[in-house]
Amino acid sequence: MTPGAFGRVVLLAALAGAAGPVAAQYESAPLDQPQNQPRVSVAREGAVLRGLDRVSGALTEMRLAPGETQVYGGLDVTLGECRYPAEDPASDAFAQLTIADTAGGEVIFEGWMIASSPALMALDHPRYDVWVISCRTSEGEDGAD
Repeated sequence: MTPGAFGRVVLLAALAGAAGPVAAQYESAPLDQPQNQPRVSVAREGAVLRGLDRVSGALTEMRLAPGETQVYGGLDVTLGECRYPAEDPASDAFAQLTIADTAGGEVIFEGWMIASSPALMALDHPRYDVWVISCRTSEGEDGAD
């Protein structure tokens, strides 16, 4: 065995030994035990989105109900659902959106957008920008801003 290979074997053995207690810690937790995750609620009324036309600089507010599609410029924006933390509806919102090119029907965005981190999952379009503002928790009331 070459000196370099021996060093790799020693390193791998050390890593395997260090992972043992960590792996045992995870194996001891029951699988049916609930995790400490925040409860979320689904906004039955829908979501408030904002669109920016980068050419004209015009901002447009869109209020969509779940399953509704609205045409914005050259885009079809469809809301799947909007969710927010149950304990604090005003804290954050995240919406499942499908955005397609109106002309070709090609889906250019499909996924979840988060109001507090719009760049995390952003629409990649040369002219239009769309982001989530809030969930609508009841008629006329915006929950998460």
